[in-house]
Amino acid sequence: MRGKTLSRQIFSNFLIVIVLSLVSVGAFSYVQSSRALDGQVKQYMEQMIDSANYQTDSYLQAYELLSNAFSSNSDVRAFMEIKPDDSYEYYVYSEKIKEFARISVISVVTLYKQLNMIYAVGQHGRSVIYENQNLLNFDPVLVKEKYDYLMKMTPVDGKISLLNMSIREVDQGSVVTMARKVRGPSYGDANRGVVAIEIKLDELAKTWDRVSLGKKGFFFIIDDAGNYIYPRSMSERKPQDDLASHVLASGNQTFIYKYDGEERMFVSRKSGYSDWNLVASMPVDELRRPADTIRTTTISVGLITLAIALWLATRFGRSIIAPIRWLKDSMRETEKGNWQYIDESGRTDEIGGLIHSYNLMVTRLSDMIERVYEAELEQQKNALELGETKLERQRAEYQSLQLQINPHFLYNTLETINCYAIVQDSTEITEMVEAMAFMLRYSVQTNLEEITVANELNHVRNYMIVLQHRTGKEFEIDVAIPPYLLLEKMVRLTLQPLIENIFQHAFPDGVEPHHFIRINAKKENGLFQVFVEDNGIGMKPERLEELRKKLEQNRLAEPEENGSPRRGGIGLMNVHRRIQMVFGEAYGLSVDSEWGRGSCLTMTMPETTRPKMRN
Repeated sequence: MRGKTLSRQIFSNFLIVIVLSLVSVGAFSYVQSSRALDGQVKQYMEQMIDSANYQTDSYLQAYELLSNAFSSNSDVRAFMEIKPDDSYEYYVYSEKIKEFARISVISVVTLYKQLNMIYAVGQHGRSVIYENQNLLNFDPVLVKEKYDYLMKMTPVDGKISLLNMSIREVDQGSVVTMARKVRGPSYGDANRGVVAIEIKLDELAKTWDRVSLGKKGFFFIIDDAGNYIYPRSMSERKPQDDLASHVLASGNQTFIYKYDGEERMFVSRKSGYSDWNLVASMPVDELRRPADTIRTTTISVGLITLAIALWLATRFGRSIIAPIRWLKDSMRETEKGNWQYIDESGRTDEIGGLIHSYNLMVTRLSDMIERVYEAELEQQKNALELGETKLERQRAEYQSLQLQINPHFLYNTLETINCYAIVQDSTEITEMVEAMAFMLRYSVQTNLEEITVANELNHVRNYMIVLQHRTGKEFEIDVAIPPYLLLEKMVRLTLQPLIENIFQHAFPDGVEPHHFIRINAKKENGLFQVFVEDNGIGMKPERLEELRKKLEQNRLAEPEENGSPRRGGIGLMNVHRRIQMVFGEAYGLSVDSEWGRGSCLTMTMPETTRPKMRN
């Protein structure tokens, strides 16, 4: 560290602190925001697919009710047991079934557009088909082939089955068939036939098309066998391919899969009334685009903030280093015998005290040298009388004096100003400098960010350390805040100004042993309140009323007309307004006081949700 200048050390330390803060905050913000966005998008996709699944189940449930009505209809059951060659019974039951189908469909208007046809097929090979209120007769051989497939694919326990088929080739791929087996009128164990309802996929697709998945997102349906039901563009894919296998294996879970050369997120839900799996898909790049925007913004803002912070650090470093360099250069000139004084006007800090001490040292050295010079002249006049020995003695004393007042010692002391307190073993200076350093570091953060009660109490503690060293009097503040409230949120630099205001105005004749300042806090009815009480002189009613009116104006304190601020209330009003800037107009500072008995200052803020600590 000896090779580095003080300015480089200050700049390097500032750079490390700023970069670490920006990197940690930026990285944490980016990671958390990315996770939150991914979760929101996933939740949005799940809500969309759940809504589509609910609508689909609602439609299928309506058709299931229609299928139940047909399966339990006495005419349909009787039709299943007519003789294959009995044309009269076939005609009679066909007309009854046709009329029942017409009335059932008309009674439920929502089913009309989505219904393709309803048909009943018996083991005897005869069928009744209702399509757009027309009765059609199909080739018995064709019906027999379809009937065998329906009997094979339909459960024997009377449950419905959704099949990707149609009894008419032209409708193949554009409809799904809801089928169930029907028993005869005797309600025996044997199944006598099948009742099937063909549903148009194009009408159901209007519900699925409401799923908004962006430009590159899409929606599709597969059954438990891996067959693609919707849309038609995917029906050409082979059953049980890799995509269908991933969907069936995932169940109702969300998964990432590479499809058509890009990674996509898939959300799958299984219908409650069928073996359909409704799936929504969106590209991962599109999902994470907002997170990329946040990352770019974070980096840009971080670089700008870094540049501004480094510029402020440079200015702050120069304000400290410049006067030290003046002292250094002046001392070098002093070593050469050129007495130089430094202008100390306008500086009241520690560096100003050093400059004052330096000027005082130069003045005393100059006076001392003049006296020595005058003494030397006087001694030279008497040199002939005193003799050669006495003259040498006077020269030796003069050289000894010069060695004793060598200013190089002070120059070296200023070069090691950071470790001065340790070298001098002065715990008072160390304690005061550390307290001032913490207060300065805490105070330069001027943004109205929320911090904890513990942070504010630590700032008050450092303030009391400096105050006790300045006044030479010890005074303790009673802190009665419960431990579980120390991590509650409040506004930076609001507690210390209240304490300072009390010392300035509550005890005008000085702090006596019976005086006290107490800090307390509580949470009640959704509010978090911090109380600062004292038993000082309090406020007169007219002064209290004037202060309350100013607090009601919700404005920062401004200087008086003569240009100088009135110190009695400027700190209280600014604390009140800063609380409102962070939490809203409903919160702030309130004042209660009684002349001659003390005051109570109350900061009211919203309660934060935080688990309580055990006592």
